[in-house]
Amino acid sequence: MEIILKKDAPSLGKMGNVVRVTDGYARNYLIPQGIGLEATPKNLKLLEKEIKIWQKKAEKLKEEAAQLAAEIEKLSLSFARKTGEEDKIFGSVTSLDIEEKMKENGIQIDRKKIHVEEPIKTLGVFTVPIKLHPEVTANLKISVVKE
Repeated sequence: MEIILKKDAPSLGKMGNVVRVTDGYARNYLIPQGIGLEATPKNLKLLEKEIKIWQKKAEKLKEEAAQLAAEIEKLSLSFARKTGEEDKIFGSVTSLDIEEKMKENGIQIDRKKIHVEEPIKTLGVFTVPIKLHPEVTANLKISVVKE
């Protein structure tokens, strides 16, 4: 039986794909769970319409992410921290600190999108990538200075 996937299924494929599965698997699991839909001519036409809608939404999300990336690239954040010997700071600058500082500047970003490989523990200027969309990444400049 051929099934149109309504959701991503790790063992079968991505949403919108038409896959061939056994009749029992389709009737007893995929269709009742809402993962798949029988691939009839009527459902295939609906799929084409939905794919167009998904593509428009994806383009809109990408445009919004690109606009936000432009705003972030203009921004430069500064963190004042107490330092010890050899200019090592007490504590660190983490993605949570960056998220809070960005909120103060009017930009809402989830800290999971901020990719700080290791917490920043020294003075200096750093570039932190922020992944806003699978195809859009913004680079935020951060400077850590003595308090």
